[in-house]
Amino acid sequence: MHVQTEIEVATTGRGLFDVTASVTGWVAEQGTATGLLTMFLRHTSASLLIQENADPDVLSDLENFFARLVPDDPALYRHTTEGADDMPAHIRSALTQTQLSIPVAAGAPVLGTWQGIYLYEHRTRGHRRRIVLHLMGD
Repeated sequence: MHVQTEIEVATTGRGLFDVTASVTGWVAEQGTATGLLTMFLRHTSASLLIQENADPDVLSDLENFFARLVPDDPALYRHTTEGADDMPAHIRSALTQTQLSIPVAAGAPVLGTWQGIYLYEHRTRGHRRRIVLHLMGD
């Protein structure tokens, strides 16, 4: 069995947006006992992460780290056509990932106790982001 869909996530600007419930809900609807879920983000200035979902300080610390690592300083970059945050967003995306592969067992993505699936918006203003979900399994 192979099924595919696309979900849209409206972000409100830079930060991590939990998409775990949307993803696990869609997987459950498919009735697949075991398989593999792939997720692909169709953008170059955002990314996908599996990260801790228990303590919000983890997400804040992650964003603070990236702010220090990749500052929004137009003097550092040639590509500034779309704003001071655009090239830093591309660099953040290059350092993270735009696709995930997650095993499926008992009709659900296999995640650790404290793991959630996040869309990481790297631009400072909100966007509508599209994630392709593809499930293969029995």
